[in-house]
Amino acid sequence: MPELINEEVGAFLNKRFPQFGETLKEFIASRSSVKHVAKGETLMHAGQYLKHTMLVVDGLIKIYRQSEFGDEAFMYYVEGGNACALSMLCVARQRTSEITAKAIEDCTVIVIPIQYTDELMKYHQDWYNFVIETYRSRFEEMLEVFDNVVFKNMDERLETYLKNQFKSLDTNRVELTHQEIANDLNTSREVISRLLKKLEQRGDISLNRKYIEKLK
Repeated sequence: MPELINEEVGAFLNKRFPQFGETLKEFIASRSSVKHVAKGETLMHAGQYLKHTMLVVDGLIKIYRQSEFGDEAFMYYVEGGNACALSMLCVARQRTSEITAKAIEDCTVIVIPIQYTDELMKYHQDWYNFVIETYRSRFEEMLEVFDNVVFKNMDERLETYLKNQFKSLDTNRVELTHQEIANDLNTSREVISRLLKKLEQRGDISLNRKYIEKLK
């Protein structure tokens, strides 16, 4: 009996993952489902066993670490056409997640159950290549985070952070509170407020009640 293809999954794969061959797309489309995630919803909690891996079709997901005291540290974003390398690793090794993932925008994701991940890696070279490339790109992003923490002072880290925010969201305006930025950079709100004011006085940004605007 032929496998039933989820046409919605197939359409999203064609749209966002053109590097996948037809055999791989058919395999995923016959075993996966589509999930719509509202802005602000948490997709993954630290300490959680994952029952699936996800491909992001549309939207933006924030990946961050959380300490035992509730402090947060931003790691990277996952946007349409990509997947979270760390969650894929947790699924492959059947370990609990060490990260938290939250939707920054309304998102659409393809959900692939965990029982198919071994078969994907063993029999689909294009999936294997995708996973390796995902690991590589995320590793480079985490190296940048490490370099920022170790080699840059806070004002340089803030400038890099804002630059990445504007780039990731593809906009000149980002809706971020001073406290949210402080959480992501693991510092105090007072420090961030002072440095943002400095950037505004320099003419780099404009501070508004609900958003930060890039001026140059």
